[in-house]
Amino acid sequence: MRSIMLVDHDRSALQALSQLLEGEGYHVETFVDPTLALRSLRRLRPDMAVMDMRIPRVDGLELLAQIRAQSDLPVMVMTSRASELEEAMGLRMGADDYVAKPFSPRVMVERIGALVRRHKGELTRPGDKVLEVGPLVIDPNRHWALWRDHPLDLSATEFRLFTYLAEAPGYIRTREQIMKRVYGDRICVEDRTVDSHIKRLRTKLKAVDPACKAIETVYGVGYRLTLPED
Repeated sequence: MRSIMLVDHDRSALQALSQLLEGEGYHVETFVDPTLALRSLRRLRPDMAVMDMRIPRVDGLELLAQIRAQSDLPVMVMTSRASELEEAMGLRMGADDYVAKPFSPRVMVERIGALVRRHKGELTRPGDKVLEVGPLVIDPNRHWALWRDHPLDLSATEFRLFTYLAEAPGYIRTREQIMKRVYGDRICVEDRTVDSHIKRLRTKLKAVDPACKAIETVYGVGYRLTLPED
């Protein structure tokens, strides 16, 4: 049974979403206290976390960063009054999806299901070969990537995105292609969502290789992986 961790200060909203997901066959662990949720993360090992960004007395971005530091599980962020800047910051900090309250229960279930399925390997299947292109090595089955022999700590979405670019180095991937392949037809994303994940991926590459310019922007079109000549 797939498990979901829910973190929200609103007990009624927490209960409603929990009942909705349990009705879909998920095992749900709910937390009002984000500190307790963090302490329980390693023990519970959920398949996904859904958290409210605006928990009183807690910095939502800091909570997201702490979750991401412990795990690469998919994280969906909920908020009732997100600004474009806040959404962009959340995506840069490692959120895989962003949902504004109030949301459609049916759409919420579909988006959660899509993220869980993709994290569990719908993009890559058992038996997929290790991908080696230039200084990049990607193992889809073990969910790890190396750049110049340095491991990259990638979220589920970042890993899918990097794999998609690496499958055809030198070729342009349009935003529309990325949205369909990486996020799936059932998840509605905007251009800035793709851009934020690209920026975060570049940051992680530069952390291990400061001169790295492997992900090239083709303005007005999309992105491509450009391998160094050395």
